[in-house]
Amino acid sequence: MSFFRRSQNSHPDDLDDDDEHANIDDDLRLRTVRTAHSTIAESIRSEQRAERRRSVRRNRSRFFRRDREREKEIRSTAASSTVSVATSGPAEAPRPTVIPGARRNVYVNMPLTAIEVDRSGEPLVRYVRNKVKTSKYTALTFVPKNLFEQFRRIANLYFLVLVVVQLFPVFGATTPQLSALPLIFILTVTAIKDAVEDYRRAQVDEELNTTATTKLGRWRNVNQPRDPRNWFERMLGLNAPGRVTKGVRKLREKDAGDGMRVVLRRGDEARSDDASIYRDSPSSVSLDRPHGANGRILDDIQSIDSHSYPPGLGDPSTVSLGSTAQRVMSTPAYAASSVTDITGGVTLGGGDSSGVINWGKHVTGTAQWERTLWKKLEVGDIVLLWENEQVPADIVVLSTSDPEGTCYVETKNLDGETNLKPRRAISATSGMISEEDIERSAFVLDSEPPHANLYLYNGVLRYMDPSTGEARADGVTINEMLLRGCSLRNTAWVIGLVVFTGRDSKIMLNGGDTPSKRSKIERETNFNVIVNFAVLLTMCIITAIVFGVFDGETDTSAAFFEKGSDPTSSPALNSLVTFVSSLIAFQNIVPISLYISIEIVKTIQAYFISQDVDMYYQPLDQSCVPKTWNISDDLGQIEYIFSDKTGTLTQNVMEFQKCSVHGVQYGEAITEAQRGAARREGRTDLADPVEHNRRLAILREDMLQIMGKTFKNRYQQRENITLISTKLAEDMADRSSGQRTHIADFFRALAVCHTVLADRPDPNKDPYRLLYKAESPDEAALVAAARDAGFPFVNKGKDFIEIEVMGQPERHVPLKLLEFNSTRKRMSVIARNPQGRIVLYCKGADSVIYERLAADHDPVLKDKTAKDMEAFANGGLRTLCIAYRYMTDEEYFTWSRVYDAATLSLKDRDEEIDKATTMVEHSLYILGATALEDKLQEGVPDAIETLHQAGIKLWILTGDKVQTAIEIAFSCNLLKNDMEVMILSADSLEAARTQIEGGLNKMASLLGPPSWKTQDRGFFPNAKASFAVVIDGDTLRYALDPALKELFLNLGTQCETVVCCRVSPAQKALTVKLVKDGRKAMTLSIGDGANDVAMIQEANIGIGLFGLEGSQAAMSADYAFGQFRFLTKLLIVHGRWSYRRIAAMHSNFFYKNVIWTLAGFWFLIYNGFSATYLFEYTFVLLYNLVFTSLPVIALGAFDQDVHARAALAFPQLYIRGIRGLEYTRLKFWAYMADGFYQSAVVFFFPYLTWTIGLPISWNGKTLEALSDYGTTIAVAAIFAANTYVGIDTHYWMVITWIVIIGSSIVLLLWILVYSFFPGTDFANEVEILFSCILFWATWVISTSIALLPRFVIKSISSAYYPTDSDIVREMWVLGDLKERLGIKHRRDKRDRSSADLEHTPIFQKPHGRSVSEISFNDGGYEPALTRSPGEALHAPQLESYLDTPPSTDRTIVYTSENDSPMTTPPEGGSPNLQYQVMAPSPQPSYYSVSDLPSPSPLPQPIYRHPSELYHREQHEQARGAATLQVPPNAYEMRARSPPQYPAPQRSEHAEEWHRPPESERRQLSDVSEQSYVTARAPTGDWDEDEDQQGGANWRASTYSMSGPHAM
Repeated sequence: MSFFRRSQNSHPDDLDDDDEHANIDDDLRLRTVRTAHSTIAESIRSEQRAERRRSVRRNRSRFFRRDREREKEIRSTAASSTVSVATSGPAEAPRPTVIPGARRNVYVNMPLTAIEVDRSGEPLVRYVRNKVKTSKYTALTFVPKNLFEQFRRIANLYFLVLVVVQLFPVFGATTPQLSALPLIFILTVTAIKDAVEDYRRAQVDEELNTTATTKLGRWRNVNQPRDPRNWFERMLGLNAPGRVTKGVRKLREKDAGDGMRVVLRRGDEARSDDASIYRDSPSSVSLDRPHGANGRILDDIQSIDSHSYPPGLGDPSTVSLGSTAQRVMSTPAYAASSVTDITGGVTLGGGDSSGVINWGKHVTGTAQWERTLWKKLEVGDIVLLWENEQVPADIVVLSTSDPEGTCYVETKNLDGETNLKPRRAISATSGMISEEDIERSAFVLDSEPPHANLYLYNGVLRYMDPSTGEARADGVTINEMLLRGCSLRNTAWVIGLVVFTGRDSKIMLNGGDTPSKRSKIERETNFNVIVNFAVLLTMCIITAIVFGVFDGETDTSAAFFEKGSDPTSSPALNSLVTFVSSLIAFQNIVPISLYISIEIVKTIQAYFISQDVDMYYQPLDQSCVPKTWNISDDLGQIEYIFSDKTGTLTQNVMEFQKCSVHGVQYGEAITEAQRGAARREGRTDLADPVEHNRRLAILREDMLQIMGKTFKNRYQQRENITLISTKLAEDMADRSSGQRTHIADFFRALAVCHTVLADRPDPNKDPYRLLYKAESPDEAALVAAARDAGFPFVNKGKDFIEIEVMGQPERHVPLKLLEFNSTRKRMSVIARNPQGRIVLYCKGADSVIYERLAADHDPVLKDKTAKDMEAFANGGLRTLCIAYRYMTDEEYFTWSRVYDAATLSLKDRDEEIDKATTMVEHSLYILGATALEDKLQEGVPDAIETLHQAGIKLWILTGDKVQTAIEIAFSCNLLKNDMEVMILSADSLEAARTQIEGGLNKMASLLGPPSWKTQDRGFFPNAKASFAVVIDGDTLRYALDPALKELFLNLGTQCETVVCCRVSPAQKALTVKLVKDGRKAMTLSIGDGANDVAMIQEANIGIGLFGLEGSQAAMSADYAFGQFRFLTKLLIVHGRWSYRRIAAMHSNFFYKNVIWTLAGFWFLIYNGFSATYLFEYTFVLLYNLVFTSLPVIALGAFDQDVHARAALAFPQLYIRGIRGLEYTRLKFWAYMADGFYQSAVVFFFPYLTWTIGLPISWNGKTLEALSDYGTTIAVAAIFAANTYVGIDTHYWMVITWIVIIGSSIVLLLWILVYSFFPGTDFANEVEILFSCILFWATWVISTSIALLPRFVIKSISSAYYPTDSDIVREMWVLGDLKERLGIKHRRDKRDRSSADLEHTPIFQKPHGRSVSEISFNDGGYEPALTRSPGEALHAPQLESYLDTPPSTDRTIVYTSENDSPMTTPPEGGSPNLQYQVMAPSPQPSYYSVSDLPSPSPLPQPIYRHPSELYHREQHEQARGAATLQVPPNAYEMRARSPPQYPAPQRSEHAEEWHRPPESERRQLSDVSEQSYVTARAPTGDWDEDEDQQGGANWRASTYSMSGPHAM
């Protein structure tokens, strides 16, 4: 590896090395960080360094520019047709990036230019339809395209050639018609399977294509030809222009009318019930949409978590103009000067304008809104979208119901995010509000070509100003575009212009064509087929040559006995004919039945996967849906998983869990990251989740009770409270404490400093129920937490913010809003409080806030808050620091003028605004810190941990910002606090190279040189260090450059985890392709949005998650299900089974065809190599079809080497699939050699028998016919092949017994049946063979000799060289693994004795009792040893035994609400405790107590205690060790005869209540695996008499915890 040294001769424009290589040490090694807090802090520092470098470059480059030249360049760029990438500022604009394709002009009420029409005046350009198709086939293309796909298999081509050859009689084919049946069968079965898969895709397509929408009808779209039909449709008179299709007619009839006149209103009336809709039809149906709270619309929503695209550049898609900025943008002075794009001030036009509407134009008024289908939309159509409707195509927003032209969309189907994203109407068209307004308008949209970038669009709207006649232009960006698949939210209506349809829409361009995927084993099969074909050719060539030599000899007996048998008189031609005949005779060595069987097996496997209840998601009523059946074996070989973040790992739901106020920490929640860290460290100090939730519920009630006594909170939502802390309530109730004031100031800041809007869903019935709408769930969670804590944000307007503070209303006056963005990493609100003072509230990243604290700030408070935030971050929580400062009126007004001037600046506007905000955001004082949890999907941390243990490496590819991705990675235990995390952030190719090489140097210094051998794939558990990489999208762009991608590949593949942030869909696909092709590794991609489709289709396996409103990812995936956690069952169980089954199936198929074919080849030695058949031809036909196919199919469909529960308990078993150890070429050659050996045995052993002895039947007939000899060999070969499959079978089901034994029996039955066919050489064969003992002895002995080496080798390897699965299987069958996993042995059920007292009716059913029983133990009979003597009422209430139903004769029911099933009642009882004891029956029992044997121990019951109730001793080795371990929460507890212990005292923690006394604890290593219920204690001299005197209530128990031995 080459190491780059720092250049000594720097270019004058380069930055200083100290800043460029700040994270590289003197040894050229990349500096790493560990904890979550330090990782986030380092990422922020890296971004700040990058921003400083960019700023320096801008300043230096600006020095050499002149303003006049720059303005000229901007004007020329705006006027040209070259499309440039939008940037965050004018000074850092990159070189224009030309998008391939022709720009399109979309005209509205304007004629096309002369060069855009043909001679008849019709448009030359034909745009694609809006109808989409993700299916691969159509009715016309299915047959040719599917045949092409199938004949990509070499074997299919080979068999096609053989079928054609056998049609010629000269080659001696007996029944050439039957030879085509196997090929036809496999082609048909495969075609049916492909058709079913594709039909499902077509159904989804049809559902989308027939979705209803509204467009402007009875209006001429000049972009479309008047008659769009092709010549064929015109000739047949199909689809006449203007004809209403059946689907549209049904839709309009359903909506009660074919047209409508809608009066659209704005503002408060837009979402009210007064909206007027007139229909042509008398039967009017209201299309009013639901209105929001108080008729208000949601506006001015700002993002606290927005990110830009491309990485590092300003993203137009997430820029939101607040009310202040919008007022500035709409001021006359600013509007009169120019129309400025937010991306940097490109001036497209000047002067004031009334827009595109020509109020003096006369219109007919015939245009009306009409209902239609998505697939009917065309480019240039005007559509009307209602609230909550999906966007049918990529449209440009012309007008909205908001007076300021704002609308909001949810992009869940695109990127899985539920955040609301603001979009706005083009200013020139924002006045449209009716059909007449559209008819009076005239403009053309100069649009860029369609491309796949979801975050970029550049266009220009050109029109003539109706008042002045001047040409004007407005810029159109992604901010004015709604993409197909988005949903309109919180906006009554939107009028839009269709720009891109169908395949040209961005969501479809990101998907691409559905790929045809083939499994790794299938690709490897082509090599094996080629090898077998080479063997076949060798056999045929030998046969042809030797036959030619024999045929060329003269004066032999053949001239007399075989006269006329040769097809020609030429030995050479006869050899050629023999060659082809040999191909036909030995064709089975290349198994066509293999492909038939594989299709059947994979269909069965797909059915099993779809029916797995463990992968069923109840909320969506969705099970796992296999969409590509032929790659199921690849699921068992996945080495890399590439996952999206939002919607895949997380729910995109934020919960306010903890906070720190004035150095005091509040919150009792335990995060998933904390639990994961505790599990890895072997700690049990964290409560069980169920117990913890129960405890939180109690604390919540206590907290609410205290708060209710302190103040009245009408807006509190008790069920949604996530910040639970009784200490918080107590401090708020303590009026004498200064902390009460600090808490009030803290939550007041949260209630004021935000951009959230309050909404009352039902103001009449529930006026105090407030819901908060925000673009980011972070802000909604912060404001909701303040509401539930007693500081609700009630309402806001342009001049007021209404909140309540512990029941008292307050009114603040907002002055300025300083928005959050990825560069500032903070937001501020300046407001005047009720006391008249101006206060600035600021919240943001801790490092950013701490840089701006006052010089005289309390250092103790700073340290406490910093430590709290570090603890929060290390626990997987998102942190924000809250601060404030007071301002004087003079200071504010002075600064306000500077800030207003900055917002009006045309040059360097962003930099001027940053300078202005820096002037006021300083001298801050800390109020506290917040900690939010981005809620993960259920089971995500455990699933990731299981996948890691299986040796799978997981990469996160997300569009989110770096800090968010890091927080989630730590939260889901993907990044761990003991990992060496490397952060790559570079803004040049050389900087990226330096950092990547520094990372490689760092890893090499700790781990040594890397190994890329196949057998070294997967994790090494005892590695000295584990590494992870965090890289942003800009750096990834350089890393994927051909010059660096090999270095980046080496770095990333040596890490356990890679987190790629701010990446585009294309970068996701390129990253997957890099690993897949560069390492020849099996990859899996999983996501839920359209931006994940590219990587889903690029990976070997694509997984799509179903969304609440459907998902483009699920449509394009190979498998689709509801939750990320299902991935473990799919891979570890189904994938591993499928891989092992298919691998074993392949090997057995080649073996069984070799043994059959070579047996026929040995026969050629004794017939002059004349290609004579050894076996009767029906045996040749039925060998693969009937006699040997079902056992191999059963092996491939049902075999299980280990149980599903065991596979999940030992995920390390999966690593054999990663390393490809189940299907290797060595294994292939071993099976081929075994078949070679066995073919020789089954042929030559009968040959010796026939030669040495004299086979004679019972009736005196000799066994000298070819059919006699061939049938004997056939029986031996078939029995050997089927038994061989049985040896390879691990799991014998009923169906396995039936098919293996039944297939061999079917052979014997066929001999019986076929013997009675008249006129064949096989007549009476059963009478001759079956009556001869030599026949039976020959095939039995030859079969045994053939299989003996295989059996011996398998036995030795299992006993002395076992694999991991062999050990687990032995533990399962012979050990106690079933008990550890809570599964009963079937033999336990069979061996249950009738004398078992605990299962007799006396303990199971009500019955009469004898007097002796009534007096027994003062309270009725109790089964033996269910409680210790002296326990009385203080015995712990134990869980019932799994194999013993509970006794119902005498029960004590604890009715205390607070008592857990595992909790002992407190000493002295409780007044709320009630005891219900069933009275004994007065009737005598038919049992007598004297007839009962003395009490005996119970039959090995099993306890299933929560593992957290007891401290684990040193029984659990470090995770990842090279041993197989039972999960720590699954172990066995065997009851033994008691000694008694003194009752433990109740401690503070519930887990202490049932712990044995310290003096009586024993080391787990002293406990034997063979301990039984009657075993004596291993240490101490215990006497049973002493037990009776103890009076204790603790039962002795033995834990079987030693675990399985190392492999």
